Amino acid sequence: MANPSPGNSITLRVEAPSSFSATSELAAAVGAAGAAITALDVTESHHETLVVDVTCNTTDDAHAARVKDALNALDGVTVQHVSDRTFLMHLGGKLEVVPKVPLRNRDDLSRAYTPGVARVCLAIAEDPAAARNLTVKRNTVAVVTDGSAVLGLGNIGPAAALPVMEGKAALFKQFANVDAWPVCLDTQDTEEIIRTVKLLAPVFGGVNLEDIAAPRCFEIEARLREELDIPVFHDDQHGTAIVTLAALVNALRVVDKKIEDVRIVVSGVGAAGSAIIQLLKAQGARHIVAAGRSGAIHKGEAYNDQHRTWIAENTNQEGFSGSLHEALVGADVFIGVSAPNILGEEHVASMAKEAIVFAMANPTPEVDPAIASRHAAVVATGRSDFPNQINNVLAFPGLFRGLLDVGASDITPDMLVAAAEAIANRVNDNELNASYIIPSIFDPHVTADVAAAVAAAAHASNVATAAEPAESAAEPALASA
Repeated sequence: MANPSPGNSITLRVEAPSSFSATSELAAAVGAAGAAITALDVTESHHETLVVDVTCNTTDDAHAARVKDALNALDGVTVQHVSDRTFLMHLGGKLEVVPKVPLRNRDDLSRAYTPGVARVCLAIAEDPAAARNLTVKRNTVAVVTDGSAVLGLGNIGPAAALPVMEGKAALFKQFANVDAWPVCLDTQDTEEIIRTVKLLAPVFGGVNLEDIAAPRCFEIEARLREELDIPVFHDDQHGTAIVTLAALVNALRVVDKKIEDVRIVVSGVGAAGSAIIQLLKAQGARHIVAAGRSGAIHKGEAYNDQHRTWIAENTNQEGFSGSLHEALVGADVFIGVSAPNILGEEHVASMAKEAIVFAMANPTPEVDPAIASRHAAVVATGRSDFPNQINNVLAFPGLFRGLLDVGASDITPDMLVAAAEAIANRVNDNELNASYIIPSIFDPHVTADVAAAVAAAAHASNVATAAEPAESAAEPALASA
């Protein structure tokens, strides 16, 4: 199922004979090797030879090697060098710190630093709440991980998690003008993580927990929410739930079904699955069966963690105890946040007419989307190379933009639902179809709409401290997105 992807993009510097057909022969060889050419540039020209940079998308390192071999096999052609464009993007990291104020002379220095800064320090010492307006706190989020559950890579540790956290911070800035910074902790002890985040909290206006394994992530989030006066958000749980709900709202519009009537099967009862189920219930879903590795979660079984216990008590009212595949028979909706290739065509075919399949395991979905589309009316994944990408970046930048703008101290379920509805509403009736149930992550209005909806919900929930936005710079950032 793997397709050439920009995530495996390479540039091959090739020396070739200076014939009229040289570049077309290079392009043909790359295409025959199964790669997708995105650029072909002549960088040097000589009497007898050309030097050409061939840029293409591949599926993996082995595929890139086959493309190189295919070019080297051409008569008179030599591949001089292969560059991995993804690694080039990460050289030196993806973030930097840039001052917001000019420091041109002694006058500027005296106000930005000593002696003038002492007056600001004393003002905050007298009124700690003033830090929100007089420091970076008003617009800064900590992206915190312990590296224990990074993407689909598993427990790879804090240093290896850093490129992902840098990317997350870059998305915060690009889409919502929120200054975020990676905080990769060299511990996987729950109490140490909680204590460390609390010690760092004075700098930040919010905390985004990321890629922390379940069930540890549940306690960390719950404790930090209770013990801090700034919003704490575990994106793997609630960001995924927000965007999933938004997509489902529109998918149900496509098939003309109601959330309270449909049978929903959720595969995966970890952080994301638990949060999705909670948000679906908050939106009115009544018929949900959740399945783990050993089958459906149900009241007849004893579970050793409170989250599976909660799922057993609040879903599957019929007490179904079979397998995931058995649960799918006649189901209207499948939501997968579990493992690759666990469904076959026959399982999707067993679902109800006009079924909805969200196969969100990344990078390899629970079922090949092309196969699922033979039987399901609407198919979505977490991938960018298929229609209907369910991607958390639709949610978390706008969510934190809204939280920071109103100085929110907590996050409520109503705010999560408001964010989902704002995302869903970006797809109007004229645009809605089976291949377009969720807006593009580059829709310039998504972040602002989510921020406004979250800010309004924060005021309604009485968790906002500011009557007006402190610093809403989402629109300028989006204009450049």
